[in-house]
Amino acid sequence: MTDLFGDLRDLYQEVILDHGRKPRNFRRLDDATLTARGDNPMCGDRMELFLKTAPDGHIEDAAFQGRGCAISMASASLMTETVKGKTPAQAKQMGEAFRELAMTGTCPHCGGDIADDMERLTPLSGVHEFPSRVKCATLAWHTLNAALDGAKEASSE
Repeated sequence: MTDLFGDLRDLYQEVILDHGRKPRNFRRLDDATLTARGDNPMCGDRMELFLKTAPDGHIEDAAFQGRGCAISMASASLMTETVKGKTPAQAKQMGEAFRELAMTGTCPHCGGDIADDMERLTPLSGVHEFPSRVKCATLAWHTLNAALDGAKEASSE
């Protein structure tokens, strides 16, 4: 009998490593309408997030640049993929659900409209087992909130 949970953990680790090594949307958006910088002073992760919003307000494009650990880069990569096409309210809802997922490993509020997107973020649920890494995983989401709120700086502290 195979170890299903071990296989799943290996798959999740592969997703994190893939996005960490080859982050999607790792570029500058010169026509960004919203930007913010994020900093995790405990480990040195830093990023700049770029969002381009459409006239109706939804997020048309998302990109980031920066440096950090594999978890930080993978989280930013997955986040930029999942928020495209979302309204700011939907993106914030996903951010709240993701923080819960990262801190507890579960997400009772991940159903409904955001279920499919949250499923794509599930590989990062294992960070709850390493409390010092939760800030790495949530930095991109804190930075997203800052950009959507018109703030220029975010911290994972």
